[in-house]
Amino acid sequence: MEFKPTRESPDAWHMTDDLHAEHGKGDPFAAAIRATRMSMIITDPRKADNPIVFVNDAFLRLTGYSRNEVLGSNCRFLQGPDTDRQSVERVRQAIQANSDISIDILNYRKDGSAFWNALYISPVSNDRGEVQFFFASQLDVTDRKESEHRVKADKERFEAAVKERTRELEEALEAQTVLIHEVDHRVKNNLQMVASLIVMQKRTIKDEETRHSLDAMLSRIEALGTVHRRLYQSKDVSRFDLADFADDLISDLLTASGHSEIRKELDLQPVIISAHKATPVALMMNELVTNALKHAFKNGGDESLKGTLGVRLHNHGEHINIEIADDGVGFDGKQENSTSFGTRLIHSLARQLRAEVTWENANPGTRVKIKLPADEMQ
Repeated sequence: MEFKPTRESPDAWHMTDDLHAEHGKGDPFAAAIRATRMSMIITDPRKADNPIVFVNDAFLRLTGYSRNEVLGSNCRFLQGPDTDRQSVERVRQAIQANSDISIDILNYRKDGSAFWNALYISPVSNDRGEVQFFFASQLDVTDRKESEHRVKADKERFEAAVKERTRELEEALEAQTVLIHEVDHRVKNNLQMVASLIVMQKRTIKDEETRHSLDAMLSRIEALGTVHRRLYQSKDVSRFDLADFADDLISDLLTASGHSEIRKELDLQPVIISAHKATPVALMMNELVTNALKHAFKNGGDESLKGTLGVRLHNHGEHINIEIADDGVGFDGKQENSTSFGTRLIHSLARQLRAEVTWENANPGTRVKIKLPADEMQ
């Protein structure tokens, strides 16, 4: 009777019913597995406990056992204290299901030394599909497994080191954030004190031009205070939300100017800039909005006119565009070339930020456009 593995052709196996260690010498397959350097055994599931019925010399060299100690025994004698129970269960289930299995499993030699065994088991069936034997090959892959374990250990040590370093950096960043928040808080408080001193000084001054100059300076200081208040409230001390600042600035300036009848129109996209760029941008926006409130909504004397103040903030990728527009008395072409301190301050800040500032006639009113290079704002 011929036997064959369940997934091989009938010609792949030629084995007699009474195959064991000493018989089958005329069978070319038996001769091949005896001579090969690959460790091989054959077990007989038709016998109690599926014992080993054939073993080649390579197996004996690998495990240190003699043929007499191996034949008739179930191959579980290769298991030891650190053999993975789940791997053993997978092998057991494969044999029970008469299916192939390939698995790395920790086995033990006769002298107690452990080795990693790349085990392959395959059922051998007759022409009727009945399993007659199990063929198993073994390969010592200890070097490969130890290398894998070293790589895994190195990876775990590296990940642990990265995790610890990350924790240290997070703690340092948290401490730095607390410190910077405290600095921003103190700067804000100091600016409020300076603003209070200016208000007190203004009350003692009769000259209207000087009083107007102090008002302008007070507005700039309050804008800086708003910047530091925003930074103090931010979780990320390195970034500044320009849209939130613009909303605060317009509301504060409208309230301070007494122009409650002026309607605000805000079109503010989220724009995040570097914290160290916040101050010059804030001063520039404050100067332009203050100028609009001061000059655009007057009709001759002190009578205020109803109107609209619009602020747009858009990020176009390469550029950040800020637009401040009013529908007031209009553009006379003099603002852009004015020698006033406010205009000179705007041009100075624009050079610092590498920005382009243009004044336009909005028909009615005035429109000022600021074009900021995005890469300079990071």
